[in-house]
Amino acid sequence: MIIAIDGPAASGKSTTAKGVSQILDIPYLDTGAMYRAITYFVLENKIDIEDASVLKQVLDDIKIRFESENGKNEIYLKGKKVTSLIRTTAVTSHVSRISAVKDIRISMVKLQRSIGEENGCVMEGRDIGTVVFPHADFKFFLIADIEVRAKRRLKDLAELGETKSLEILMEEIEKRDKMDSSRDYSPLAKADNAIEIDTGVLSIDEQIEIIIKRVTNK
Repeated sequence: MIIAIDGPAASGKSTTAKGVSQILDIPYLDTGAMYRAITYFVLENKIDIEDASVLKQVLDDIKIRFESENGKNEIYLKGKKVTSLIRTTAVTSHVSRISAVKDIRISMVKLQRSIGEENGCVMEGRDIGTVVFPHADFKFFLIADIEVRAKRRLKDLAELGETKSLEILMEEIEKRDKMDSSRDYSPLAKADNAIEIDTGVLSIDEQIEIIIKRVTNK
């Protein structure tokens, strides 16, 4: 079974997907973390994403895997745990641009399909229900007001020891929304048959319950 959960940045996809995964006891895959891992690698190694030959070599060699450790979903990049490293401001500010590169998305979509088809999963991202798994068993699209999403991001940054004003975060999220939804290849979009959920007016438990009910009733 494939459950696709899409939506813009900080709309609550990860938290919701994790909760659904735990209740239904099926794997969870954070595709956004995969693009963040690629972005982290590109920045750390000063890779020119415009150089097609270099980029191809990077994508051919790179290895991404997820591990469940002490109840947490950890991500490894070429054997190195990068779970916290991919959540920094530097990665966040570049991930939309780097993840818009067609070759990167093609490579990640191939990996995502491979993982999903092997065991089934709750998969969240921006193009799961439209591109990665257009025939997913269930599709949901999460939304929330920009201010609500910025406050969530503010909390995430605080946990990493970083600070930023709410106003700047709102501007960054608005800019990221525009980049994600206007890119040429595989843009952020709501699938025609996706169920929209406004997470800005719901508690975590409530938004998880909506998805669980839809799945179990069917």
